[in-house]
Amino acid sequence: MDVQKGQIVRIDVELKVSGGDVIESSQKSGPVEYKHGSGQLLDALEKQLEGMKVGDEKKGTIKAADAFGAPSAQVTKTIPRASFPKETKLDVGQRFEAKITAGQPVFLEVTDVSEETIVAKVIHPLADKDIDFQVKVLAIRPPPPPVPPPPESIKGDDLLEDDA
Repeated sequence: MDVQKGQIVRIDVELKVSGGDVIESSQKSGPVEYKHGSGQLLDALEKQLEGMKVGDEKKGTIKAADAFGAPSAQVTKTIPRASFPKETKLDVGQRFEAKITAGQPVFLEVTDVSEETIVAKVIHPLADKDIDFQVKVLAIRPPPPPVPPPPESIKGDDLLEDDA
């Protein structure tokens, strides 16, 4: 069996900034299990895994544009000026770190400042960085079967009884 869209795949993986720090390593956190094609991994890494078999290993580099993108291609966000302390001076081009909902750090680069709002590009900390990867496929299995819909006789409000 080889890695194909929809399959559950377990891998050992190491990702690091080219020539630099380790970003993620299953040596520390244990093997990674994901549904192939679901977007849980970098798209470029999933493409590298496509067609591999259990026991196969691969090393390579994912170019920055295919990994976390370029800062110029990042999303912009409009932030109310009141979200910043009054004494904070914000200028176009200024960068600062913030945390997104999941608690992950991102950089914001101010692109426009008005009395009411700040417009900033949300820049991933690894934007413009090539990513080296090393991966080994440990297991491949088909996805679980879909949950069947409930029988017609017990759908919706039929389960609710009227006490009147």
